[in-house]
Amino acid sequence: MNASEQVGNVQALWRFPVKSMLGEQADAVDLSQGGTVGDRAYAVRDKETGKIASAKHPTLWPDMFRCRAAYLEPPRAGDPIPAVRIELGDGTTVDSDDLDVDAVLSRFFGREVELARSADNGYTIDQYHPDEADYDPGGHHDEVVEAALGAAFFEEQGMQSAVAEDSFFDLFPVSVLTTSSLNRFGELAPDSRFDATRFRMNVIVETPEPGFVENSWVGRTLAIGDDVQLTVALPDPRCVMPSLAQEDLPRDKGILKTLVKHNRLDVGGAMYPCAGVYAVAQATGTMRTGDPVGLQ
Repeated sequence: MNASEQVGNVQALWRFPVKSMLGEQADAVDLSQGGTVGDRAYAVRDKETGKIASAKHPTLWPDMFRCRAAYLEPPRAGDPIPAVRIELGDGTTVDSDDLDVDAVLSRFFGREVELARSADNGYTIDQYHPDEADYDPGGHHDEVVEAALGAAFFEEQGMQSAVAEDSFFDLFPVSVLTTSSLNRFGELAPDSRFDATRFRMNVIVETPEPGFVENSWVGRTLAIGDDVQLTVALPDPRCVMPSLAQEDLPRDKGILKTLVKHNRLDVGGAMYPCAGVYAVAQATGTMRTGDPVGLQ
């Protein structure tokens, strides 16, 4: 590994086969130019509105975090994306290649939906902005705002997209968070549980240095294992999702309040509460738990 400074090791690797559902942890994942292979490969689309279902609007889609998606076979770079098994919150199980998958999902969510396998030059969601001071630089409080994401976001901004036209990523294809940031948030708000699963990141890096260490990685390159290199693009602005209940983690407004109070960062000229960083692949390969992580 050609790195000037080792900053830690890969503690955990995650992919989320269906957008906004719980995902799966893996000992090893392939990284392509499009991101972690198999990550956010599917999404639930509302047939009436054409919008993608998102836990960013927890009132409209309150059950997204009661669903878990996992691949029947590990996805590999260069191969077709395999089928996904979806475990719904009512105990029902359905596979992505089942003929009745849309009907099963529609019964569970109480709306006519379909399992989408491709975005159309980006996609649109409804996003709830909580009534939290200094959360949204646009001034939205306790209201739902329509948001274009993926390639559509970059098209609106007149910028080259960081993600493929058919992808369901919000903004960038890879997300990274350190244990140092989780520990620091926990020190600042000891009554809250800053579990890594709240933040739905692809790579969790175990780091010895205290504080929000990845804030200083923007513009630099992470070398992971023998082959992978990630260019860190910008801090990761956070929405309401980390504060929602999932599995044994309770709903906790204090999560977002802590980010707002202690880690608001400049992202594109505006201040956002952040945790972790976004990145793009500079060199692809396989990432494994335990891999050394260097900063170039």
